[in-house]
Amino acid sequence: MALLQGTTAFQTRRPPEVQSLSEELARRAVALDGADAEARSCLGWALWRRGDYDGALAEAERALAMAPNLAFAHGVRGSVLMCSGRPKDGLASLERSIRLDPRGPNSAVRLHQVALCYYFSREYEAAAEAARSAIRSYPGDPLPRRWLAAALGQLGRTEEGKEALGKAISMAPTFFQRHARDRLPWVRPEDHAHILDDWRKAGWREEQAPLVSVGPPTDRHATHAADCQPHLSEQAGEGRELSGAEDHRQARNAP
Repeated sequence: MALLQGTTAFQTRRPPEVQSLSEELARRAVALDGADAEARSCLGWALWRRGDYDGALAEAERALAMAPNLAFAHGVRGSVLMCSGRPKDGLASLERSIRLDPRGPNSAVRLHQVALCYYFSREYEAAAEAARSAIRSYPGDPLPRRWLAAALGQLGRTEEGKEALGKAISMAPTFFQRHARDRLPWVRPEDHAHILDDWRKAGWREEQAPLVSVGPPTDRHATHAADCQPHLSEQAGEGRELSGAEDHRQARNAP
């Protein structure tokens, strides 16, 4: 999994290639020791990221049978359930993961996933509050701002939603565009449509420009990202545009 994190962050390989390699390495680790709960969890994580919910959940359950208090395994289980139509069950697993490792390396991810679980459960006030809590804990993470904007859009609080989404886009424009235009493998079509609809309610509108490449950076990459970025009807707030490497770090941490 270090390969996945490192190569994604530094863009030495393209994300699909990294995804394939990470799954291959996780499978190799499981083959070497099938009783290694960490290896099982890593394989579950890799399977979830390519949309294999059944396979991912099976690996997470195997890991938890071996190590019931392994926070990462609970986090993987929660991620899978959140994205496969069982957000309330996912929330319980994510909250347990947080209790077991409240300051671990995945804590930012778990907090924004809690907000997303409430959002997918149609509990929009709770989603907004959870997103704000995640922002307070990790103000540099754009992801909870996306779920805050979507929840506020659904609640009809357009100006607040527009401000939150404007900040989220400005913090990681390339990855926002990828998420908006090109549904990620671990997100169901109906959930993707739900998010886009509520971003529109918060003032976002699509442009016709092509999706920015997520390959290795070039001299034109940052300019192209800014030129093609989807925007709000009246962009609210200004923020620092992240470098390509930071955009890919957000891709690693996505829901």
